Amino acid sequence: MKSGFVSARAQSNTEPQTVTSIPTSLVDNLQCYLLPLTHTGAHQLANTRRPVHNPISNKRKPAVCTHTMVEAAAKDPEDVVQSPGSHSVHQSKRRNAFAELMAPKPKATKLDASSSAGATAKSKWSGALLEYIDHPDRFPQHVIRVTDNTVLIRDRFPKATVHLLLLPRSPAHYDLHPHQAFQEQDFLAMMKDEAASAARLAAAELQRELSTFSASSKARNEAMDKGVPFDQLPEGRDYLSDIRVGVHAHPSLDHLHVHIISRDMHSAKVKHRKHYNSFNTPFFIPLDDYPLAEDDQRRKTCFQNANLSKGVVCWRCGQDFANKFAELKRHLETEFEQWKKE
Repeated sequence: MKSGFVSARAQSNTEPQTVTSIPTSLVDNLQCYLLPLTHTGAHQLANTRRPVHNPISNKRKPAVCTHTMVEAAAKDPEDVVQSPGSHSVHQSKRRNAFAELMAPKPKATKLDASSSAGATAKSKWSGALLEYIDHPDRFPQHVIRVTDNTVLIRDRFPKATVHLLLLPRSPAHYDLHPHQAFQEQDFLAMMKDEAASAARLAAAELQRELSTFSASSKARNEAMDKGVPFDQLPEGRDYLSDIRVGVHAHPSLDHLHVHIISRDMHSAKVKHRKHYNSFNTPFFIPLDDYPLAEDDQRRKTCFQNANLSKGVVCWRCGQDFANKFAELKRHLETEFEQWKKE
């Protein structure tokens, strides 16, 4: 593996690789769905629809937030609650090429237990992302795309309908805290470019999950059912606007990762206030906000501890539930049903 990363200009001439292959038997029936998963192809995929069931520094110290887990441990690391200051989807019988790519595959590869012999349970999960970076071919059930610069995977414990992680492959950067890594302009530009492509893939997946229910997608759906050519389809819902891209102010996993996540927070994996607030307060920093100014308050640990501890507020309607997380969870179910019908 290269020690650095490929520039955005050089990468534009590099064909992204995918771990998962698409059966050739699907080609004759898929027409506009079968697009190459390049940046352009992913953008076009975001404008298509198919309802389908899709189960989808310097080394920093573990800090106030707990986050995503992968195969290395049995439990979601965000269930290891740290105190502040411490480190129904419609199913279709018709198959789709994009769904083949995004759908989890059987027989997950387990990490080599001997590689973490003697390590604490915390170190096992905090360093778990490195296996995806070094050996993406071992995890076809989670890896969506591999390029020269990044690996795109599904979050093992998704906090929303669609939740992906973008992992840089450069050893010179993946051990750094986001605040430090994104000070380097070339690296930041590359990550923004790859994240934009990943967001289009996430939007296409969200569309396949929800477009059957969407009022604003109705005309487009009906036109597709009538066989209207792709370039003549009416506009549908802008699912890309429902995708958020950013990082946690104090990630709990050792290796740099960018969240590509739908805004709904509709997931059984959102189990407590810190789960929710880590994505719905300034603790979640949009990638586009980088590089941060030196005096940006989002760099301050005390400010971020307060964000995780504050009361919970509905992301959609703004209702304040204070510390009543269970009430918020019930409310989010109602909001999700309304949101997906927009």
